Amino acid sequence: MLKNTLFSFGHAIQNIRTNLFHTILSVFGIVIGVAALVAILSFIDGLEQFAREQITKTTGLNVIVLRSETHQTIDGIRLKKDSFAVLRPDVFEHLTDSLPDINRTALRSNRAAELRLDTSSKALGAILEAATPYLSDTTLLAGRVLTNADLEQANAVVVVNQVLAKQALGHERWSELLDKPLHWQMRNLRVIGVIKAEDENARPMGIFPISLLQAMELHNDPPTGYVEVSDVEQVQAVKKQLEAKIQTQFPNQKEDIQIITNEFRLDQAAKGFLLFRIIMGLIVGISIVVGGVGVMNVLLISVNERTTEIGIRKAVGASRRHIMQQFLAESITVSAFGSFLGLLVGILATMIIIPIIKMVTDLPFEAVYTWNTFLTISIVAILVGIIFGTYPAMKASKLDPVEAIRRE
Repeated sequence: MLKNTLFSFGHAIQNIRTNLFHTILSVFGIVIGVAALVAILSFIDGLEQFAREQITKTTGLNVIVLRSETHQTIDGIRLKKDSFAVLRPDVFEHLTDSLPDINRTALRSNRAAELRLDTSSKALGAILEAATPYLSDTTLLAGRVLTNADLEQANAVVVVNQVLAKQALGHERWSELLDKPLHWQMRNLRVIGVIKAEDENARPMGIFPISLLQAMELHNDPPTGYVEVSDVEQVQAVKKQLEAKIQTQFPNQKEDIQIITNEFRLDQAAKGFLLFRIIMGLIVGISIVVGGVGVMNVLLISVNERTTEIGIRKAVGASRRHIMQQFLAESITVSAFGSFLGLLVGILATMIIIPIIKMVTDLPFEAVYTWNTFLTISIVAILVGIIFGTYPAMKASKLDPVEAIRRE
């Protein structure tokens, strides 16, 4: 069986070499169809990679968010709960303690506030954020950032961004603001640092240790917890561990703490690209079908040209199965040859088109060649060879040996 199969493929390759130019013209449709399929799949894979990178940059896929559910729905009406679980600093530390694959954690609670540099100065509107220390990625312009010691000792200190500092000072000599008190409600927060604003449109902002807030203040403005996982692949595992800890910490209020991840955005993007990939594949499939007709044409011509040879083979004992096997092998070989040429043309086309796309869009877009693309092309080559080679192979196998030998 294996010997006959290898002989059939060897004979098919010999026929392609004998009629190379005719074969190339006949499989031109497959070459164009496969080239288009390779280009489209590589572009879509590149788009998917680009989308993943953009989503990761803008949403933080490796960040798990924990927040208190302060409302409940009764008869379609959303009502605020009288009591609910709150992520106090000690509770949040217990929940995130000993979690594996964690880069950092943060607990934050924002509120709009009226500040004064001294009792006689004008009011300054700002966003005050009660938080645990997390400012390692910020650019420090003067002083220092919050530390764990500030949190543990509940120091009445505050770090302000340059927008708030400029409003308070009226100029950009940031060091002049250090050690001055900012009055907020009944508290005096000593300025210990000035940091760079996140962007040009940033609002005035100050950050102070969340341990300064009383239980009632935390209840009125429940803080939100952030857990940054080192690897996106570990998000689900860490989420399950957090769920187990929350159930232990709040056995009667476990529904009060929501755990939110952004993985659904990747899932949505992947589904969209899968749909696009299928639709474009079906459209390009029309060209491949046309190419398959070309393969059938090559095989039918081959059957007519080799009628006498087929008759002699059947006369000396070749079975119908052997004849079918020979022509199917030739069909698959011709189809694979066309698909291989199409693969080369498709890769070459993408290499030419990508620089043009970059020049026009000024985006870091790249075509991505995956094993899935090469596997798809291989399957297409085999299927086209089998589907469009079956009829010529059956026609050859049904020839009467006597009539075939007598035909000129």
